[in-house]
Amino acid sequence: MQDFSDSVAATPLRIGVAGLGNVGATLVRILQKDGVELTKKLGRQIVVTAVAARSRSRDRGIDIAGLEWFDDPVALAKSDGIDLFVELIGGEDGPAFAAVKAALEMGRPVVTANKALLAKHGVALARMAEESGAQLGFEAAVAGGIPVIKTLREGLGSARIARVYGIMNGTCNYILTRMGQEDISFAECLKDAQALGYAEADPSFDVDGFDTAHKLSILATLCFGYEIAPDKIHVEGISKITQADIKVAADLGYKIKLLGMAQRYEDGIEQRVHPTFVPKGSAVAGVDGVMNAVALETDHVHELLLAGPGAGGPPTASSVLSDILDIARGTRVPPLGVPSQELLPYKQAPLRAHDGGFYIRLNAKDVPGALAAIAARMGERGISIESVIQRPDLHVKANAADGQPTRTVVLLTQQTLETTVRESLAQIAADGFIVGEPQLIRIELL
Repeated sequence: MQDFSDSVAATPLRIGVAGLGNVGATLVRILQKDGVELTKKLGRQIVVTAVAARSRSRDRGIDIAGLEWFDDPVALAKSDGIDLFVELIGGEDGPAFAAVKAALEMGRPVVTANKALLAKHGVALARMAEESGAQLGFEAAVAGGIPVIKTLREGLGSARIARVYGIMNGTCNYILTRMGQEDISFAECLKDAQALGYAEADPSFDVDGFDTAHKLSILATLCFGYEIAPDKIHVEGISKITQADIKVAADLGYKIKLLGMAQRYEDGIEQRVHPTFVPKGSAVAGVDGVMNAVALETDHVHELLLAGPGAGGPPTASSVLSDILDIARGTRVPPLGVPSQELLPYKQAPLRAHDGGFYIRLNAKDVPGALAAIAARMGERGISIESVIQRPDLHVKANAADGQPTRTVVLLTQQTLETTVRESLAQIAADGFIVGEPQLIRIELL
């Protein structure tokens, strides 16, 4: 087992990097370019000595001629030629998990940016690190260049966190920002995001909310001391957001953001990811484009907002480097904020009435009594409707099987349970008064 806190200052810290994509190549470039400056700050040299990637011949804009090459990241993780292993391969299993596991089991510190890996195996990996005495850093796994992990593990002292929420996916935030600024559809925005490199060829992991859910599960564990539980998160994406939704939100003083939210209650934790109406005057509403933001509500500091670039080579590589520097200094903290054996089994909080109410958009058949019947069904389940909006410019085309024309109706409810609203909408659909699937969005009073 290696203890870098006792290292001789003149001894270089030798880094092995597995994965030379955008982030990996940027990290190697920074360490090669800024090596002298980093040595001055630390009193110790940090040097990349070995790398692993799929293609040796690919031009990455970095000099790898003097570096030891490994085709197998597990072999790199076990190599005697490195002191610290950096995993930038990605994926929740496969080579990434095998390599990180191999390094931790032999007491070698690990830095990773892999949120999928941590969401699935984070507790087990933390336990391995604690048993072998290795450090495990993952600042870059959540919100790219924002130091939220370090803040939670080291910066809040005894503050008790009640709620964490934020914008954790730059792809979704870029699309919703563009839709709010220009009269263009989700599909058009997504196409532009792919052309600019903000979205993958298969964007479903981002736009369906699962990337945000992985990050939220990690934050919830650090905030509340429960085991990581990504499968206990209610997840909705943004692909069904239309210009009708954007326009109503703007007219009512809101923006639509994809938020990940986790909250502590006396009887458990609530975690959810979904599009949300947020007040234009709230801090999170001003976070646009590919930027991310994480808000922490605590008993000592009412609300702390951390904002910055959430993805991309330089911001993510900067967070990886931050972990490397902490390890070089000998900083030691439990990977998940508390020792893994002290983490509580995850307990899901019962559903509660939502204070902010709900936005509901539906295509109602244009027949006498349809709107009254819809309102009556809502009333049967105790749902109070705050307002009803009908405007020609909001109409979303929908074709009934019987050819009946439709009109778009927007309902805003008062405080109620989401399950109650969904049950009511299911009954309304069964009555035959609406066409297509209703849109349901929470309104948050941030």
